[in-house]
Amino acid sequence: MNEQYIVAGGDMRFSALAEQLAETKRVCTLGFDKNLFTSKGIITAENVMSIPDRADCLILPIPVSSDGTTLNAPYYSGTISLSELPSCVKENGIVFGGKISPAAAGLFTSKGIEVIDYFEREELAVLNALATAEGALQIALEEQPVLISGCRVLILGMGRIAKSLVQILKGFSTETAISARKYSDLAWAEVFGCQAAAISELENSELLSEADIIFNTVPHTILNEQLLKKCKKSCLIIDLASKPGGMDMDAAGRLGLRAIWALSLPGKTAPVSSGRIIGKTIENILRERKNP
Repeated sequence: MNEQYIVAGGDMRFSALAEQLAETKRVCTLGFDKNLFTSKGIITAENVMSIPDRADCLILPIPVSSDGTTLNAPYYSGTISLSELPSCVKENGIVFGGKISPAAAGLFTSKGIEVIDYFEREELAVLNALATAEGALQIALEEQPVLISGCRVLILGMGRIAKSLVQILKGFSTETAISARKYSDLAWAEVFGCQAAAISELENSELLSEADIIFNTVPHTILNEQLLKKCKKSCLIIDLASKPGGMDMDAAGRLGLRAIWALSLPGKTAPVSSGRIIGKTIENILRERKNP
């Protein structure tokens, strides 16, 4: 209980993370307005100057900053400059951040403070993919006027999110097809019992025109206007790819298609679980450091 943890900024994932850490650690939060936490053991600092003790471990959000200069803190009425944060950390402390830029990391490393990007960890990526897949299904259930069972589903890409989606959709008895670039990904599609087609073949296949739901997981434009014209009007298209996304949203709008760009689903649909995933990942990193 002697180590000081500071959770600075972030969405509901990080308020849940602070609550979790408070069960066994001394926790101070920064970049959150008061009355957000239920745990009595959490101290909420109004600003950097009011932090009671410097951190052994400073946990920053995903992403650390949206503008490159201030902390990403959507639940804070003020602003906190990234340049203020190194003063919050002890000399031998550690900073954890998600998608932390080299410039932001340099603010700490220039002072001899170690920085670790927890978002690069495979266990976080795998569990985050599951949370994203569940969130995507939730959107589909809410948006579709018919049963998901029996729907024809097309998934673009065969990464972690797609693999999680396939497993979940099996329980709904959907007819699932996979379109991907790599032959190895198409082989995985066959292993999962899905119809497989290369993305280069989409234009000449009937997969787009037959699909009731399309999930895109590829983070660059796949669904251009030419391919979107092949989709039927009743098709629901859910883009799960990070920026810049995998669909021409303007074209989808012009064509009257139901298109949703569902960014940051774990933080929106399962913030408590996502916060625990981040916390567990940080624990794993610290455990590895003690027992390499």
